[in-house]
Amino acid sequence: MRAPPPDRPFLRVPYGHEELEFILQPWFDLDVLESSSRQPVGNVDATARASLAAPLGSAPLRELAREAVSRAGPRSAHAVIAVTDLTRACPDDVLVPPLLDELNAGGIPDDRVSVIVAVGLHRATTDEEKRAKLGGVVDRVRVFDSEGRDPAKWAFLGEVPPYDVPAYVQRAVVEADLVIATGIVEPHQYAGYSGGAKTVAIGCCGEPVITATHGMRFLEDPGVRLGRLVGNPFQATVREIARRAGLRFCINVVTDDRERVVAVASGAPDTVHDHLAGVAAEIYTRPIDKQYDIAIAGVGAPKDVNLYQASRAATYLRFAPTPVVRKGGAIIVPARLDEGAGEGAGEQRFLAALESAASPAAVVEGARVHFAGGEQRAVMVALTLQHCQIIVAASEAPEVVRLAKLRAAVDVEEALDIAYEHVGRPRRASVLLVPHALHTLPVVREASPA
Repeated sequence: MRAPPPDRPFLRVPYGHEELEFILQPWFDLDVLESSSRQPVGNVDATARASLAAPLGSAPLRELAREAVSRAGPRSAHAVIAVTDLTRACPDDVLVPPLLDELNAGGIPDDRVSVIVAVGLHRATTDEEKRAKLGGVVDRVRVFDSEGRDPAKWAFLGEVPPYDVPAYVQRAVVEADLVIATGIVEPHQYAGYSGGAKTVAIGCCGEPVITATHGMRFLEDPGVRLGRLVGNPFQATVREIARRAGLRFCINVVTDDRERVVAVASGAPDTVHDHLAGVAAEIYTRPIDKQYDIAIAGVGAPKDVNLYQASRAATYLRFAPTPVVRKGGAIIVPARLDEGAGEGAGEQRFLAALESAASPAAVVEGARVHFAGGEQRAVMVALTLQHCQIIVAASEAPEVVRLAKLRAAVDVEEALDIAYEHVGRPRRASVLLVPHALHTLPVVREASPA
């Protein structure tokens, strides 16, 4: 193992389930920005059960189950639990068993409960992955993936204003007598914060919903911003779709930079989401004094499994309230990329849109002419490239990185060399290390828009 120079200790950034070590050269001035600390929940199972006993804005889940049984009959009532997919670090293996116990207590047995993995347009999950995600739940109830590309599996719930989104949701969800969801509340490029209704409305929708909600009308709406719920038409649309689909109850968590659960709440989806978004904002929103020449945006598992997900680290820093890096700067994203660009339909469209376009500007213009779900990530990357350079370091798929019009570097040190050349080799270059860029929302104090 190499030893760092005595005056320059190793720095570390998440990489898969491990960390990458790197050394910063003396011509860089470094600041490090992490989320605020909050005491982790000691026992997630006990805390989840306590939240179910005192839900926010809703009757207890067991009472909702009794109502469903009274309407449909003891052997007819069917409940569906929508859970997050593999790209979300939500502890569904811990959250779902208490939900099942509540449903049982309300008269809905395990054989009348289904769990749907809300994959949206991401790839299907294997049986092994379902077990890793849900533990022993797979032995208690039926578990299956949503089918975002099969119209035969959808139900149409009308159009949702303000942009007339066609609300297609999985028929298995719409036809259930009681719909519940899990979720993780963290910054999200379009929804402001993920979680709440999104697991059902996006994760369990038909493809037309993703195409519409992620298209240019939403991307260019000033209300669609990181960390913003109020006045956000994406969030309003998601909540209305989930309401029409029958979502009655959810249990959501907030995690810290080390993926430890720091808050749990359950109850009415919008009430839970608003409450936990407030908790998340206190943890994740962090002030900085300036824009930087270079930012190093850490990702780690599960998001750095593919370029589609890992690229969020760069776009989140670009589309913070003020861009974290100056125009002409550089963002370095260390990411493993086990699955390259990603194996789902959305991920493949993302890569194709970047690869086939002549320039980042052409990606954006092309999306105004024709748009399909998944290409929104290409648009956000293209808009970021028009502002600054993106360098992906230490990936297992450098050829994919290059096809996406990004720079590939063998390690963080080489990425820093590339970035230093790009910003003009100043005598002192400012660097911001954000070890958990998807959990940290930097806000420049008293900055003018860039």
